[in-house]
Order: sequence, then structure tokens, then C-alpha cells
Amino acid sequence: MSGDNRKKKSSKLVTELQLAQHRIVSQDEWTKERIALLKKEKEFMKLQDKLSAQQRALPWVKVEKQYSFTSPTGRVTLADLFDGRSQLFIKHFMMGPHQDWQCPGCSLEVDHIDGLLVHLEHHDMSYVAVARAPIEEIEEVREKMGWTFRWVSSADSDFNYDFHVSFRPEEVKAGKAWYNYHEIHPKNSWDLSGNSIFYRDKHGQVFHTYSTFGRGGEQFLGIYRFFDLLPKGREEYGPSFSLPDWARVRDQYDDRQVAHALSAPQSDGSCAGH
Repeated sequence: MSGDNRKKKSSKLVTELQLAQHRIVSQDEWTKERIALLKKEKEFMKLQDKLSAQQRALPWVKVEKQYSFTSPTGRVTLADLFDGRSQLFIKHFMMGPHQDWQCPGCSLEVDHIDGLLVHLEHHDMSYVAVARAPIEEIEEVREKMGWTFRWVSSADSDFNYDFHVSFRPEEVKAGKAWYNYHEIHPKNSWDLSGNSIFYRDKHGQVFHTYSTFGRGGEQFLGIYRFFDLLPKGREEYGPSFSLPDWARVRDQYDDRQVAHALSAPQSDGSCAGH
């Protein structure tokens, strides 16, 4: 067994042991502890409000460069992507030309969107995914997944490079690129993921207001809010101890795992070794 597999198995066993030995208390004691935790939760929410205000208060950068993209109906500009609204949310989708795999993290993130589109658009915000792959390849994936949000190609644009989610051949060759506000070794990764926000004023001027990458994208992964409250948590046992440990493109999950979990006998917690 490899070191990664041993670490993964060990982490899972620790979780199972913790579940088997979890404290059991009376309803009155549970309520007392729940009220104490509620106080901390409210403090955290207030801190989150302050952080959100600081995120909105970041200075803006005027977008002087003229970016254009390929859509299923032809060429469109960055200004066009606002679609008459003043706020634009860009999902930098990790998909380069002729990519023979689909990013599970990006796919999971955008799976949250279609049901929210009507609410986002009525809050003066347009949502658009951008990838460096040709539009024909993008449309193939979009149609396969049944996604209805707008998705365009930056294949003939510097957009991905200027916003540091794609790397030029010389950067990959040199092993030096800029991502998530620090220098990284891109190895064989030509494209990574992220999120950027733009504002368009009444004069048509476009400003870049915010970008986030890496774990910053968890802000838009509502599924984690469910996992974080479950007894088993996120169940990210390795090797990366993050999203790739469990997330799959939704048509690539093994349903036999679900069937096994539903049919497996439920432990009464008396055998901590299982």
C-alpha cells in the first residue's frame, strides 16, 4: 500500500472512530451546548459581514483592453457579456483546447448555477463561464451536461492570460507562472480555475472589482455548507485532502457506491473497530 493510501485509510479510520465514540447527552444538555455554539455562529456571521464589506470596498481597475470572445452566435465583447446589466460574474472554467477530460471542480461549481440564474439576473448580475477551448468543444460539454448559462471561448483573446488562469508555453517551459497572487510552478497545467467580477457604469466603462482562485472558490460551492454540518464532514481523506478526493463530474459517479451504502447494515456504534 502506498503512503498516500495509508494516509487516506488512516484519516478515514480516525473519522469512523470519532463517530463511534461521539458523546451522547440528554436533550437539555444538548440544548445548552447548542445555545452556546449559536453565540459563536452569530459572531462568525458578523465577521463574515465585515469581510464581505471589505471585499466590496476593494479599489477597482479600469479595463482598458478590448477583449472579445467567441459565442455560439458569433463574436462578443466583454461589455456584451453584461447583457444590459451592470454586474458581471465570470467563471474561469478550466478547459483548454482539445482537453480530453472535464474538470470536476469547475463542473461542480457551475452545477450550482442554472437554478439560480433567474435570481441572479433579477439582481442586476450576469453570469458567464469563459474557457480557452474552442466554442465547438465548449458547446459539446455544455449540451452534454444540460447547462443553460452562457459560456464563451477566449481562444483568440489574451483574456485568460491577463487574468492569470491560463499560462503561455514559455511560462510552462520555464516552470514559472503567476496564479492566486503568487508565483507557482505550472508543471503541465496550461489552464486553472478562478472567478472574476466586473462592473459597468452608466457611461459604459468596465472595471475589474474582484478575483479569487484556489480555495477562494469555495465561496461559490454551496454544497460544502451541507457537508460541513454532517457528522462525517467533507470526507476529504487524500491524497489531496481537498475537493478532488471526492468530487466527480455528475455523470461519472459510481452509483454502486450509493446502492452499497443504502443496503449496508447500520452499526449501533458498539464496535469501534468497524
